[in-house]
Amino acid sequence: MTTIDTRDIGGHGGHADGHHEGSYLQPKGGLIATVWDWMTTIDHKKIGVMYLFATLFMFFLGGMAALAVRLELWAPVRQITDAAGAVKVTGQAFAWYDSFGQNNDLYNRFFTLHGAIMVFMFIIPSIPAALGNFLLPLMVGAKDVAFPRLNLLSWYVYVTGSIFAVAAIIAGGVDTGWTFYTPYSTTSDAGHWRVVFMVLGVFILGFSSILTGLNFVVTVHKLRAPGMGWFDMPLFVWAIYSSAVIQVLATPVLAITLVLLMFERIFNVGVFDPRMGGDPVLFQHFFWFYSHPAVYIMILPGMAIINETIAVHARKKIFGYRAVAFSSLSIAAISFLVWGHHMFTSQGEIASAIFSALTFLVAIPTAVKMFNWTTTLYKGSIRFTTPMLYSLAFLFLFAIGGLTGLPLGTLATDLHLHDSYFVVAHFHYVMMGGTVIAYLAGLHHWWPKIFGKMYSTFWANVGCIIVFIGFNVTFFTQFILGTRGMPRRYASYIDDLQFLHQISTVGSWLLLLGFLVHLFVFVHSLIAGPKAGANPWGGLSLEWETDSPPIEHNFHHEPIVKHGPYDYDDVVPPHCDPKDYPLPAPLPEGHKGH
Repeated sequence: MTTIDTRDIGGHGGHADGHHEGSYLQPKGGLIATVWDWMTTIDHKKIGVMYLFATLFMFFLGGMAALAVRLELWAPVRQITDAAGAVKVTGQAFAWYDSFGQNNDLYNRFFTLHGAIMVFMFIIPSIPAALGNFLLPLMVGAKDVAFPRLNLLSWYVYVTGSIFAVAAIIAGGVDTGWTFYTPYSTTSDAGHWRVVFMVLGVFILGFSSILTGLNFVVTVHKLRAPGMGWFDMPLFVWAIYSSAVIQVLATPVLAITLVLLMFERIFNVGVFDPRMGGDPVLFQHFFWFYSHPAVYIMILPGMAIINETIAVHARKKIFGYRAVAFSSLSIAAISFLVWGHHMFTSQGEIASAIFSALTFLVAIPTAVKMFNWTTTLYKGSIRFTTPMLYSLAFLFLFAIGGLTGLPLGTLATDLHLHDSYFVVAHFHYVMMGGTVIAYLAGLHHWWPKIFGKMYSTFWANVGCIIVFIGFNVTFFTQFILGTRGMPRRYASYIDDLQFLHQISTVGSWLLLLGFLVHLFVFVHSLIAGPKAGANPWGGLSLEWETDSPPIEHNFHHEPIVKHGPYDYDDVVPPHCDPKDYPLPAPLPEGHKGH
């Protein structure tokens, strides 16, 4: 039994005209011709790779801003006024000065820069636009997404929005925080037009998200391979589909909110100004009605990756396939109902109680996934590859992120922990410990398929261990800071908290070291890595049926699905090279390989 029937559409391994088709990475002539080909491509794989490098560059910028924040927090800031009335800043680890005086403004701009880049320009587009674009058509057996030109347009919209945001950064940055809360965002003196440019950039980025989500929804509905029903799809597709639905439905709310904010900033129309009959809390309702679903736009794709990496590297059928699939849809639906828990301290008791109950409701489908992943690992033939190590790290870190959400969803404890470093730590355990760690698992899992090169497993594992240790040193310390009353977004703090801040800062340096190790591993792989086989891990989903890297039109043959993507008890992985993937158990009698 094989994954596809081989309906040859030409000569074996070629087009219908019989000519050999090369890899999608094959240059199209000289340098200028190749660059033009990439700039005008409608190939989902090339667009996915362009998103990959663009989002990784944004991750670098956001990470540098985070390091700057942690360096500044090495020592508390003290502002002292001398006898002449001049303000002096003491106690800083690094004395940063700018044209508008010696104060905390630059610190505020760095954490705003970190948050805005990481949320809007990295985490939200990273997995769907990069890995999703590359893999989703392959996984459903399609030659491309439903609207290839719209896909290219979404890439240019992303670039345009990023340019506006980076222009605001280069011009001096903004200090509103990534949430752009009113009334501060409408009255801040930190550059009138810089705030408008940053908000406009995020507004434009939203359209890229909508176009990508629309493409994925239609592709899943219309372009599945013959024989692939809804419950024959890989769970990666289910989760990407669920997050795409959220993107299409929720992002327009953010767009409208940001337009109102720009009008408020430029024309002072009074929508959020209480002096003119407006309500600043209304902005929070609008913003979080999008931004809490956006949390699941960020985490669902991470969960999508874990579905694949655990099944493949444990060589085990996913436990409770339908429960995991429906839990993705449930999370997408419930995500629209819980935005009010961000405003427990600024709304009535009845509303807070209702939103608290709904917040606990979303834990149920999430717990279903955690239970099913753990059960899948039970008695699996686990290989401790880098993707599996990152998957195990995900289970550990995401569990901490989820459990620490319980005191934040409880009214009595949230009143004390609200806007403290406990929230910062919880958010990072979910977003970075969840999405970014899963992203690294997926990147190592599909790197051989995307670029056709293997990497050093030893050094990749070393990088994984350093990242895991650095992450926990950085952010677990912040739970303790939060319970001791350290407010977020403050450059100054009491001396008793300095040691904990210094531990957290040292952890950020370890994180940097781990990411530099991964950078070395990937660059070395591209330059001198051994050629990867078509199916180095022994996967059963359709993307492993094509070459590594894939040909331009994905498949040499029309794929027809004959079994599920996780039927490891019944099917021998096709094209599995024993040197790349030593089978952990004897093959069942009567089964034949490819």
